[in-house]
Amino acid sequence: MGVTASGTSGAPFEVPNSVLADTLLERLTATYAAAADPERAVSMRAYMKDIAPFLGLTTPERRALSRTVLLSTARPDEADCTALALRCWELPEREYHYFAVDYLRRHVKRLSSGFLPVARHLVATVSWWDTVDALASHTVGGLVAADPKLKADMDAWIEDEDLWVARTALLHQLRYKDATDTERLFGYCLRQSGHPDFFIRKAIGWCLREYAKTDAEAVRDFLARERGRFAPLSVREALKNIGP
Repeated sequence: MGVTASGTSGAPFEVPNSVLADTLLERLTATYAAAADPERAVSMRAYMKDIAPFLGLTTPERRALSRTVLLSTARPDEADCTALALRCWELPEREYHYFAVDYLRRHVKRLSSGFLPVARHLVATVSWWDTVDALASHTVGGLVAADPKLKADMDAWIEDEDLWVARTALLHQLRYKDATDTERLFGYCLRQSGHPDFFIRKAIGWCLREYAKTDAEAVRDFLARERGRFAPLSVREALKNIGP
């Protein structure tokens, strides 16, 4: 039986036993902590609006350290990924969360649709754009692409009271290009068009701007019909690269 983590509803969230996760966590915490820069950590925490403490590792430095941590380790299965991600999320410093996000992105094809509740827990816990957006576009997006039945879950997430869960639904198709389900893309944007929060309005513009790289005319036509329903921020973002 594995240990438990706190789920988003407050109920225990089962963390599988994983020798691989044990090894990675031991290496990770030793390697990252040894390179910590407390002075830089203060400014990084302030920049990220005090969402979490930081170790003070720059992105290039952190990724180089991660390669050392991962050297000669086995390929994970889903239980390993689950254990690693949940245990990283229990650590306070944000760089550990980044490691988990990168690890899931790298191994998303090894995850089944059963991983989606874990992904939702990560999205809804210690939530900020720096982890949510990568989880949305790479992990959740990868899961839905592999199992179209999960589109029904996205239909529920877009209505979620947690703005980060709704933002994930908006952004999960960000990398789909020609495979984008445009009915859902435009429909989700309309369903959240009146949302008052900056991060939802920005996400609406972002997902439309990204799809415009594939079909600019479809995005122009959509906004020609519906732009009055959107905040100016969403429209500006959507049209940034294609013009009105």
